[in-house]
Amino acid sequence: MTPIIGVFDSGFGGLTVLRALLQRIPHACYSFLGDTARLPYGSKSRRTIAHYAAEGAEFLVKEQGAEFLVIACNTASALALDAIQEVVPVPVLGVIEPGAAAAWAASKTGDVLVIATDATVQSHAYAAACEALGLRVLEKACPLLVPLVEEGWTGHPVTAQVIDVYLKELRNQAREAGLYYDTLVLGCTHYPLLRPMLEQAVTPGVQVIDSAEATADAAMRLFRMEQAGNEPPTADVRCFATDSVDKFERLGSRFLGRPTGKVELVDLGG
Repeated sequence: MTPIIGVFDSGFGGLTVLRALLQRIPHACYSFLGDTARLPYGSKSRRTIAHYAAEGAEFLVKEQGAEFLVIACNTASALALDAIQEVVPVPVLGVIEPGAAAAWAASKTGDVLVIATDATVQSHAYAAACEALGLRVLEKACPLLVPLVEEGWTGHPVTAQVIDVYLKELRNQAREAGLYYDTLVLGCTHYPLLRPMLEQAVTPGVQVIDSAEATADAAMRLFRMEQAGNEPPTADVRCFATDSVDKFERLGSRFLGRPTGKVELVDLGG
């Protein structure tokens, strides 16, 4: 029986998580919902984020029949995972704990760095998840990277300069904190599109952890699904958005690595 996996995000950056899921679990049916009418979640209160995310989760489970749920949004994973688990009767996986677990597995020094949006950094969710595993962690907000990705400047010299500035600041902060870091976690679902540039910019020997890939790996274990072979994805994918479906279709293919197809407009209310 083909499993139905729901993937939720406040926008369309979480399509990088869906992309990683497709590579690992290619024969599932996927329903992706981007709550584009109410983004950015990071500027909302915890209560509002929990309310919005729970509505999105219920749509995927109750109306789309999702048997498993991946919260491909760092803000919702940080602030609303408990609220989501309370309203849906299916396994729920966020992106933060898998990213922290992948950092723990990769790091030899036990010191890791995290780059993310300002909202995710302010939540300190990655710090808490890493510290729970015995890691020392330093987080840094990189607010310019998301708009650069959405502009399509994923190989642009300006983006490279911005990355260099952020990483230089982060290296200096790590040095002052006495961290011997060997791992960098990408704590935003937009950042996988910048991974080649980031890998070129980091100090030699530092491993870059893509939390989207880590989440997909964790999903296979949690949902007890088999690792895919080398066959191309053949999954059925349906995408929904609460606003701006044209923009979703235009930009979404960059994140998904394939056309999104016709994006369906839905109204969650509230």
